[in-house]
Amino acid sequence: MANSYAQAVLRTTDLAEALRAAGRLLELADTTELEVDFEARVSTPGELERLSGVMPDAEWWSYGADRHGSSRDGGVPSECLPIFMRRWCMAPEAVDAFLAATGNVPAMVRWDFRGWPEAPEVGLGCGGSRGAYVTVCVNARDLDLEEPTPDHTLYVHVTQVQAERAPWLAAQVGLRVIGELEMAPL
Repeated sequence: MANSYAQAVLRTTDLAEALRAAGRLLELADTTELEVDFEARVSTPGELERLSGVMPDAEWWSYGADRHGSSRDGGVPSECLPIFMRRWCMAPEAVDAFLAATGNVPAMVRWDFRGWPEAPEVGLGCGGSRGAYVTVCVNARDLDLEEPTPDHTLYVHVTQVQAERAPWLAAQVGLRVIGELEMAPL
């Protein structure tokens, strides 16, 4: 498992605004190898049904006190609620359907791409694929989806040794960092 470092650059109740800002960041990136990852905390059978439809073959595991079961052990997700679902390497075109299925569920879309551009103002060359992500946490303020909220948070990911790239990227699209740099397990 790899890690990146993420920094929040926008918090808004307007999901469309968060997605537009994510799009502006992606315009800076080398997206020749673009894919998206989806994650969601699922609590009800209705949420499970909606999200299973847009996350086929999703990996899942139960969470919370005294919960057991996962896709690895052949469990039945509807019998193990609440669960955490994850589906990696989806086509970018799947984002709209995923977001439509989330409703009020804490969820995350992470765009994974080839690298960040050169940032000469802060002394950085092009960034490689490690640490090159943009994430929108929907209905959550944290990357682990443990703080459900009615707003959405946009993060840029960088490598720890290139932490100064995050505020530079935010500034390129008219934003600023609003939180500390934090480790983001992938």
